[in-house]
Amino acid sequence: MATFILTINWTDQGIRNVRDAPKRSEAAKELAKKVGVEITEIYLTSGEHDILVIAEAPLGDQVTKFALALGSLGNVRTCTSRAWTESEWTKLISELP
Repeated sequence: MATFILTINWTDQGIRNVRDAPKRSEAAKELAKKVGVEITEIYLTSGEHDILVIAEAPLGDQVTKFALALGSLGNVRTCTSRAWTESEWTKLISELP
C-alpha cells in the first residue's frame, strides 16, 4: 500500500462549525473506506495547515477520489502528497541509472 499525506485547511464554513469536527472526522473515515482508502492517523496541527491526515491506498486515484469527495462537502480544502518510507526511498535511489 502506498502512503499519502493530506494537509487540510478549514474553509470559512468548516471553522464556523468546528464543534462538529469530531463527527466530520468519523464521517471522513467512512468516506475513505468507501473509495478504498485507509486513514491511519489524523492530527490537529498548528502553523500553515489545520489538519494532517496519513492515509494508505493501493492507488493514487483512490486518494484523489477521497480528497475530491471530502472537499466537495465544503468544510475543508485538501492538498495531497505521496510519501515514501525511508526504506522505500532508499531502494528507489539505489535503482537510479
